[in-house]
Parts: sequence; structure tokens; C-alpha cells
Amino acid sequence: MPILQVALDLVELKRAVEIAKLAVEGGVDWIEVGTPLIKSEGMDAVRTMKRCFRDRKIVADMKTIDTGALEVEMCAKSGADVVIILALSNDSTIEEAIRAGRKYGCEIMVDLINHPDPVKRARELEELGVDYVCVHVGIDVQMLGKDPLDVLKDVVKAVSVPVAVAGGLDAERASACVALGAEIVIVGSNIVKSKDVRESAKRIREAIDSASLGEIRRKSLEEEIREMLMKVTTPNVSDAMHRAKGMEGIRPIVRGKKVVGKAVTVYTMDGDWAKSVEAIDVAGEGDVIVIKCSGDGKAVWGELATRSCMNKGIAGVIVDGAVRDVDDIVKLDFPVFAKKVVPNAGEPKGFGEINVRIECGGVVVNPGDWIIADDNGVMVIPKERAYEIARRALEVKKHEDRIRAEIEEGKTLAEIVELYKWEKVQ
Repeated sequence: MPILQVALDLVELKRAVEIAKLAVEGGVDWIEVGTPLIKSEGMDAVRTMKRCFRDRKIVADMKTIDTGALEVEMCAKSGADVVIILALSNDSTIEEAIRAGRKYGCEIMVDLINHPDPVKRARELEELGVDYVCVHVGIDVQMLGKDPLDVLKDVVKAVSVPVAVAGGLDAERASACVALGAEIVIVGSNIVKSKDVRESAKRIREAIDSASLGEIRRKSLEEEIREMLMKVTTPNVSDAMHRAKGMEGIRPIVRGKKVVGKAVTVYTMDGDWAKSVEAIDVAGEGDVIVIKCSGDGKAVWGELATRSCMNKGIAGVIVDGAVRDVDDIVKLDFPVFAKKVVPNAGEPKGFGEINVRIECGGVVVNPGDWIIADDNGVMVIPKERAYEIARRALEVKKHEDRIRAEIEEGKTLAEIVELYKWEKVQ
């Protein structure tokens, strides 16, 4: 039977214990004290987990790269059954870690994260005598779209020691990993950040116990980005971009609408609606027209342009300037965001450009950048980082979903995140 390991990559020990209890109820076998938790709480995190879960293997993810013997000894004496060190370590570090493990009664798992040749290194690690090797795509690299399944099969073929796998696994991908030969499946945020930890663990448990290598269709990058951004909010995106600001002064004309799509940009003069309307012909289905006006005294957008957008399947319109016919736009229930509403329009003189770099609401927008807009405002995601930011925003949402569930149980926000502990030391 495959082993399900939960990675507690948290910084609050009390929360980690509570989440671990729910995960065990859902079918988790091994409990990993994640690197952030060890850095936050030290060896007390390992000790506490061992005291609370004496019937489970406790894994200490030390990510050791030097002083192998010392760090393994620390973990083993604190109750760890398995210690994780890095494959990037020198062989002497790994050999010392193995010796210390034999001496103090714990096993050694070596993490192949970021190694340039994981298959070759896995063979070398087996010869050194490690107990497990782990095919791992780290969190930051996951955000760039890397997948552990890409190398798992080759590593499994190369070694006879048990192979663990980690890196953004959900139930479907965890099942595929077991079908490819992984004996240990390590799951972090898809359990730990779930609103229902027990049910999420149970779902993955059932998936790996009935593992099959069904076809996992990889969606196009654009499909994945759009799908992820539709699940998150502009505050999630702002947090994922280190509190980046949204467009200033741009508000929704129709409340309760959400816009996600790639930008078709327009620069035009105050009241000159020619380029704004011409952009409708340039934009494709699912795109967002983003308009920068030189002023906001005359409208460059209205009801008729909105109807044209709807015919083409355009996702929405953002205007750093004025719009009109808002009563009709509201009836049409089409997402338009604007700086100002006026009754008067200008003339279509044709000054301006389409698909050029603009600054809208104080934020730079390039053609093809991703736009997400909702009642909170409008965020711009540079196209070069769109997949990464979408993944990070989804992680922000998962984190908030978990905290929300704990608040619903009666806890306060300050209590959950240990706010007083993590205030900056003055």
C-alpha cells in the first residue's frame, strides 16, 4: 500500500498539530515537520509531533546541505524517524548523515530538488546507502509550471530503494505518481490549506489506493492561467505580487462582475472614441480592452460599443477615462470599469494607437498582460509572470480558505496566525 505523507509547511506549531490530527483522520500515514516549521519552532516542532503522534512516522525536512551527522543526531534525539537532506550535498555529508542515522535509529531520505541530473544522482545516492530518494519540485519552481511527473518514471527505473514524490500534487496527480512507481506520496498545500483537511486527505488517500495511470491532459498555458485566475480575487493577486497596487480610481460600473483576460491596449484623446471602438475588431474572444484617455471630460465608451463587445465574446473593458450610457450597460450586465461617468461623448477623430504600452490608473499595461478585475479593483499581471502569479494567487486563496475555516470554528485571526509573535521586532 502506498504511503501518504503530509507536509506541514507552516510556521505555527499549534496550528500544525491541529491540522495534522485532521490529516491523520483522513488517512495520512507519515507526518512531515516542514522546513518552515522547523525554522520557526526548532526541534520542539519535531518533539511535539512525536509526542502527539507516536503511532506515525515523523519526518523532519531539514534540507541539510552540510553538517549531516550533527543535524541527523538532533532530529533523531528529538523523535524523528526519517530525516530529509539535500541531494546537492557533498557525498561526505550524506555518508555522515547515513552513519548518524544508523547510530541513532532513524532513516535518511534524500531530496533531489533542483539537482541538474536527478536520475544519475539517484543512482549515486542508492550506492551511498540512503533509505529513500525523493523526486521533488519545490514550491517556487512549481509556480513556474514544473511537474515532478516529468522525471519520476526515470528515477523509479534507475533505483531499487523506495521513491517518494512531492510537488503540488492533487488527488489525480498523486494517483498517477503511484501508478508510475512512487511508494511515498508527499502532499502539502492541497491538504494543509484545504478548508476541510480531513476530507482532502481522504480523497487523496482513496486516489492513491486505487491508483491508475489515466491520461492527464495538460491544458494550454493560457487555459491554465485563465482557470486559476477565475478562482481567485484581485486581493489574492495583490498579495501574490507582494502587495502590488491596483489601478487607482477605476471602479466597476456593474457590481458583482469579474473580468479575466489578456489586454488589448488603447491610447486615445479625451472624447475620441475611434480607437476604442476599433479595438473591438482587434480583440479576440476572452480578451480585455484597456483604454487610456488623455482626459476624462468626454466619454470614449458607451452602450453601442458594449453591445459590439458582447457579440465578439470580449471579457470586459477597462477605461482610464469617461464612459456613458451606464444605465444601458447595467441592463446588459457587461463588465465595464471606468474612472468617470458623463453624459457627453466626443468625436471619432482617430488619434491614438492600439496595442501599445500605456499607463492606466497609474499602472503600466503592455499588450498581452493579464487583467483581473472585480469589485475590489483592477490588477495587471505582466504576461511574462502570468502563470507564476496565478499559481501564487491560488496558494494565497488556499491559505485564506484554511484560516477562514478556523475562524468559523471560533478562533480569532490574531490567535490563528500568532500575530503578536510575528510582529516585527523593534
